[in-house]
Amino acid sequence: MIWLVATLVCFYSARYVAMKIKNPFFNPLLITLIVMIVALKWLAVPYQTYFAQNEVINYLLGPAVVALAFPLYQQIGLIRSKWKTILTSCFVGSVLSMTFGTAIAFSMGANAQLAASILPKSITTPLAMAASQQIGGIPAITSAMVIIVGLFGAVLGYPIMKLFRVKHPLAKGLSIGTVSHALGTAKAVEENYQEGAFSSLALVICGIMTTLLAPLMFPLLLRLFGHA
Repeated sequence: MIWLVATLVCFYSARYVAMKIKNPFFNPLLITLIVMIVALKWLAVPYQTYFAQNEVINYLLGPAVVALAFPLYQQIGLIRSKWKTILTSCFVGSVLSMTFGTAIAFSMGANAQLAASILPKSITTPLAMAASQQIGGIPAITSAMVIIVGLFGAVLGYPIMKLFRVKHPLAKGLSIGTVSHALGTAKAVEENYQEGAFSSLALVICGIMTTLLAPLMFPLLLRLFGHA
């Protein structure tokens, strides 16, 4: 299980460095991803071998997401009082995410299938892959886009909100969870427990909304951008 040990050592080493160097680009996940890719390529290790040895980490992703329900329970009072704001924000965020993602894809010469693969990029991987398949996308490409978008949110989300002086925990948490799913939520939990709770809530709501809206939105976007 050498690659499991290597992954854990790399991640916790990167996390230690990130705690010492307060820079968003020293994100532990980003550093681990780069180091592991370089190591696998250099040693010519097949991805299947790496995944097989790290299957336990992949299995723990499910329980980790479920565990995010606990901070939600602790914030239930505020969630009840702000439910209209939360639902409206998640709905608008989901629609804009799908629209802008598709628009950028078409503007760069993507065909309908590739655009469909990019459309659900901002929600968690299982839901994104299901939504992609529903509208004729390629789930493997969708999975890669989900990781890329999540990394961007985890690395650049907080610096951007700081630039625009976004300070309220509800606004920050919903923003991160809406656009960068679990990877952004993990960063939000590190920054502020309350923000992490709202981010995990947005992760779930936006995942459901995007899955339901994607089959309706994509045909409209195809007509809007002249690809019907």
